[in-house]
Amino acid sequence: MHFCNVYCIVVRRVLWRKYASFVRLSRFSRGLTDFTSSKVRKTFLNYFIEDKGHTYVKPSSVIPHGDPTLLFTSAGMNQFKSIFLGTSDPKSPLSNLTTAANSQKCIRVGGKHNDLDDVGRDCYHHTFFEMLGNWSFGRYSKEEACRMSWELLTGLFRLSSDRLFVTYFGGDATLGLESDEECKDIWLRIGLANAFVCPKSGK
Repeated sequence: MHFCNVYCIVVRRVLWRKYASFVRLSRFSRGLTDFTSSKVRKTFLNYFIEDKGHTYVKPSSVIPHGDPTLLFTSAGMNQFKSIFLGTSDPKSPLSNLTTAANSQKCIRVGGKHNDLDDVGRDCYHHTFFEMLGNWSFGRYSKEEACRMSWELLTGLFRLSSDRLFVTYFGGDATLGLESDEECKDIWLRIGLANAFVCPKSGK
């Protein structure tokens, strides 16, 4: 399963890249001043639904129904939890999904994803935000996911390619997990310089 997320903060004209890399339109775009949050959302969903054939999945309530493990909806992936766990009802529409695109409002003020203590200390923690996501449940792999995200950001959003950094999983010796060199190589083939492709931990 592969996915890419773009965070859209409704009250400010900013984009949040995959892995929470901060992008300010005023600094990183090429004269792009009319990209409101609604236009970011529409552009993202149109790209994946109309151009790339993803299925639109309506947003869930920020108060999860039928899931006692969550106080609030804290991520765009919450509504696909049963797919990840392999517990989807075969008769459910979710069980037939091969791809999806969604826009989900999220709250992080409690439990595992509690960002209250981090708000204001860095440039990417918020307690209420909107997450845009594209998802593949076996239909395409890392290369397609990376190439689509790069096309979206540098093509449709017109963000300067020489100002963007990407990340890949750098491994975790304590868990016996190796670095994802396949993902790193994909970004290099797309054309990024090695200095702009950064390893990051699972956390």
